[in-house]
Amino acid sequence: MDHTIALIKKSHDGDKEARERLVEENIGLIWCVVKRFHGRGAEAEDLFQIGSIGLLKAIDKFDLSYDVKFSTYAVPMISGEIKRFLRDDGMIKVSRSLKELSYKSFQAREELTGKLGREPTLEELADKMQVEKEELVQAMEAGGEVESLYRPIHQKEGSEIRLVDKLEEKEQKEERILDTMLLKQLLETLESQDRQLIYLRYFADKTQADVGKILGISQVQVSRMEKKIIENLRKMSR
Repeated sequence: MDHTIALIKKSHDGDKEARERLVEENIGLIWCVVKRFHGRGAEAEDLFQIGSIGLLKAIDKFDLSYDVKFSTYAVPMISGEIKRFLRDDGMIKVSRSLKELSYKSFQAREELTGKLGREPTLEELADKMQVEKEELVQAMEAGGEVESLYRPIHQKEGSEIRLVDKLEEKEQKEERILDTMLLKQLLETLESQDRQLIYLRYFADKTQADVGKILGISQVQVSRMEKKIIENLRKMSR
């Protein structure tokens, strides 16, 4: 029996030492995934801790009947946990809202300076923006390079494009690339016919009837197989 599979079996039977050993032996796998998320606004150590949770879930949920390497199953689990953290943690959203507020404070300060003939006080600026002083101070501290981030870099026909918009587009593109990589890893776990079926249905845009003709099976069989494959892929990606 494979060393890793043997440890997983012991872990499923309640052996805590086997579970801890599996984590120790797969630390490199966690760091490998963490590197993919470099520059996303979170510390690598924090992402490692979140990735460790994903690894533990992979250990606990790994089905010993899977004809797949544990690492192939674990990578999407680790990545998924980190992605959920980055999406749901709130840290990124708060940061963006603070930057927006900081940019607005920059505009309000310029307006008040013109009216008053001097730099406005913090109280005057907070009153102008109708926000608490503490919130304004936090936003201004978080702003840093807000002026350059939110300054329009291109204007055409009344619309403007800001640097921050371009950065968000880059993040979304990287996210799609990562999703494709994870999907590829999951598809590699499928049997040849199952993999061909998914390719024809979701990448070649073939109907179930078309797939049935190509694979030499009925449309009903294609429907059943597709449903079962999708359910298994979902379980593996959780």
